[in-house]
Amino acid sequence: MTSLKALLAKPFARQIQKRVNKWASNPLATQQKVFEKLISSATSTVFGQDHDFISINSYEDFVKRVPIRDYEALRPYVDRVVQGEENVLWKGKPIYFAKTSGTTSGSKYIPITKESMPSHTEAARNAILMYVAETGNTSFVNGKMIFLQGSPILEEKNGIKLGRLSGIVAHYVPKYLQKNRMPSWETNCIEDWETKVEAIVDETINEDMSIISGIPSWVQMYFERLQQRTNKKIGDIFKNFNLFIFGGVNYEPYRAKFENLIGRKVDSIELYPASEGFFAFQDKQNKKGMLLQLNSGIFYEFVKAEKFFDDNPKRITLKDVELGVNYVMIISTNAGLWAYNIGDTVQFTSLKPYRVIVSGRIKHYISAFGEHVIAKEVEQAIQEATNNDSSVLVSEFTVAPQINPSEGLPYHEWFIEFENEIENLDMLAKHIDNSLQNQNSYYKDLIQGKVLQPLKITPVKKGGFKGYMKLVGKLGGQNKMPRLSNDRKIADTLHNSNFVI
Repeated sequence: MTSLKALLAKPFARQIQKRVNKWASNPLATQQKVFEKLISSATSTVFGQDHDFISINSYEDFVKRVPIRDYEALRPYVDRVVQGEENVLWKGKPIYFAKTSGTTSGSKYIPITKESMPSHTEAARNAILMYVAETGNTSFVNGKMIFLQGSPILEEKNGIKLGRLSGIVAHYVPKYLQKNRMPSWETNCIEDWETKVEAIVDETINEDMSIISGIPSWVQMYFERLQQRTNKKIGDIFKNFNLFIFGGVNYEPYRAKFENLIGRKVDSIELYPASEGFFAFQDKQNKKGMLLQLNSGIFYEFVKAEKFFDDNPKRITLKDVELGVNYVMIISTNAGLWAYNIGDTVQFTSLKPYRVIVSGRIKHYISAFGEHVIAKEVEQAIQEATNNDSSVLVSEFTVAPQINPSEGLPYHEWFIEFENEIENLDMLAKHIDNSLQNQNSYYKDLIQGKVLQPLKITPVKKGGFKGYMKLVGKLGGQNKMPRLSNDRKIADTLHNSNFVI
């Protein structure tokens, strides 16, 4: 028998679908309206006065007055907000700070305002309802739903609550979902990830789970614990599990592993949430890419990634984007971020409507598990480790993620070519790993939460990197060995070509 909740879900889904289609089919007008509202709302703020918002009458005016900034460049304004000052980047004060890891500045405090908060919650809801409207599937609404996320316990700084974004969002789960939502509040508050996973397994193993949501690397760990406990496939443990919702990292490296763990295929919905805003969600099961959220208080600009580090690169709006081009995404938001570079690169898969995929980060990085490790961090880590032991001489190195090791947890694999013979590789690896954890709180959380094991060093033969560069036709000239990559192309070539010891 169909439940009342399932019956009500379909008309609600159709209503949301109409609303979404209305702005998605009028993208440029929708973005223009967002742009005008943002400028008029912030004219009397400190930032608005500093950048002469009152005389901005067009996008061209905005480009002339407001340069692209990253967090470091915007930080003088953010620091004033953190100290409790009003009307700095946006009218009044934020209601939250989403605390994230900075690559050069320690913790970052991303403001969330009463105007921006709804977009963080409504987009995820709309993603599910668009799925219902498309497929007619409401079977999952009566089952239990799990959202693997950070602790909802919030701190306070100068009267403003702060925490991880997922912990903040946990306070906004609608009442009609509370009864079906797992894990319990108490379990969600457990800080240690390994302890938390065991508690989640205890709570869910005998439940009728129908929706499972989270970052793939974290969900994989949950699935593996369930399988260890029961010796069954996830699809056999949860017979009505038929919808997987994910975001945060590229799912493709995990897809085969997940289908093996589950034992069957399930529908999935990809989300593109960030502390700075909820940018996109998958609106169609049979279309590549996620629908860019144009009606959520976010104004988008784009710069071609290959031109981004040029002097004064050209900034464009939606009307000028092209399919398949790698763009750095720049945002201005009703949380007070202005021409802000979040560091992500996107490519458009559709222009009617505007759909995107996340293609990476503008700089070399590793983020196979959401850790956002950059070149500066790995270089500093190896420098600190060799400074600690002057007998260690490194001639070259590169780093890659090992997502599916033959045993144990995933890890970062460091390929290092030494000038001399090293007696204690384990000690060196420990020093490098400690330095990386000290620099990058995301990485530290993953190590401490037992999602990753500490890094492993694979020694490269003398001349091995030179052999690699020659093999790929990049020996000499201005070509440099990439310090790190988010896939295993280089790693696999080093292994397969016998450049490693």
